Amino acid sequence: QVQLVESGGGLVQAGGSLRLSCAASGRSFTYYTMGWSRQAPGKEREFVASIDWSGGRTIYADSLKGRFTISRDNAKKTVYLEMNKLKSEDAAVYYCAADPNNNWYLSEPKYWGQGTQVTVSS
Repeated sequence: QVQLVESGGGLVQAGGSLRLSCAASGRSFTYYTMGWSRQAPGKEREFVASIDWSGGRTIYADSLKGRFTISRDNAKKTVYLEMNKLKSEDAAVYYCAADPNNNWYLSEPKYWGQGTQVTVSS
């Protein structure tokens, strides 16, 4: 069993930065693919980024490449999402996800967090 708790969301001005954290519990965290998805009001949840167990492979939504960076610290059982040059369209609830398989685009991952709200003011 893996539990995920996100933090770091909040209100930021357009052009600013935020770093989200996702703290995981469970012995198998090290071997899980981890990632982030987001959901804006009235829209479907969309993939943001994922990272393999070693941190050696990362995948991003094409529209976010260059602005968002995903990383992980297995010793701390934490995954991070660094978000830079934020835009109004980045406002959403951001969800952390974990999966024991190479579920790179987080299609129905085994575990979801509760989400953290990111609001971007213009």
